Amino acid sequence: MRTLDPSETIGFGLIGTGMIANFHAAAIQALGAERNVRLAGVADLNADAAEAFARKHAVPFHTNNLAALLARPEIQVVCVLTPSGAHLEPALQAIAAGRHVVIEKPLEITVARVDAMLAAAERADVMVAAIFQARFSAGARALKAALDAGRFGRLVLCSAYVKWHRSREYYTGWKGTLALDGGGAVMNQSIHAVDLLQWLAGPPREVFAWTTRCVHTGIEAEDTACCALKFANGALGVLEASTAAYPGWERRIEICGERGSAAIEDDRIARWDFRDPEPGDAGRVTGAGASSGAGAPDQISHLGHQQQLEEVVAALRRERPLTVSGRDARATVALICALYQSARDHVPVLL
Repeated sequence: MRTLDPSETIGFGLIGTGMIANFHAAAIQALGAERNVRLAGVADLNADAAEAFARKHAVPFHTNNLAALLARPEIQVVCVLTPSGAHLEPALQAIAAGRHVVIEKPLEITVARVDAMLAAAERADVMVAAIFQARFSAGARALKAALDAGRFGRLVLCSAYVKWHRSREYYTGWKGTLALDGGGAVMNQSIHAVDLLQWLAGPPREVFAWTTRCVHTGIEAEDTACCALKFANGALGVLEASTAAYPGWERRIEICGERGSAAIEDDRIARWDFRDPEPGDAGRVTGAGASSGAGAPDQISHLGHQQQLEEVVAALRRERPLTVSGRDARATVALICALYQSARDHVPVLL
């Protein structure tokens, strides 16, 4: 992969103009002059949507033809922001054009489609990065550092809880469909918690799950799920996920070990208890953080996207590696697919 010089402006292009595209645009423009990047173009199958988005965010080029966007020499990186089950095809086009790709979670909705994307990128020697901005919060980073330092000792229970609320009106278009959403409360809303749990506690070895539709009975996918986890390190845990729990609580991750336990709620530390205190422990627990989108998908900050896209820029300039590589993102899709297989077949599934 060619290293991009700091003096070289990195141009980003966006594929898709849905809600999440606004966060990418804000993040790229916030990096702006500081990191020598610019939002150079946007493509959407709907020409009017592309034009309206370009006008809103002052994007100099817009089109309803992806090939036209990929032909722009000023664009080195594209963000794929189409529905989850329609990530592969535009990603393959971008990879074939020699562009690096940043893809909103999940990379794709099946492991086979993820593998096709990663294989193409390896052949073309381009980067694939997946958006998992929750890894960049101060709370998650502090918890990861404590785990890496061995402060918890042997892990005992490692669990994630995503009790969110989505209105009936949310489930329109591709949302909640198996073909394009790939699932419901787990694949779409809880995937950040699944990614965090694997990043923090290590890979699960075995899963057993149940999924159901408690409230949103008109969708194809689940609105509620519960999964038991057995980790490779011997710890146990659970994942609880829902989009039917009013009004929606903060995403919570709990890590409990023989020498300490901690919990984060969204981006803040909610519990921080260790047998052997250290000077930096005082004041770790904080009040409420920024809005998480527990009750509505648009109630989040673009800061996490900005931090992650800044890291993509740094990786292209060989300043530091990616926190979330394509292979990391594959593991999260594989775990969710195993969870769905367990729920469908009513059996434990080994990973």
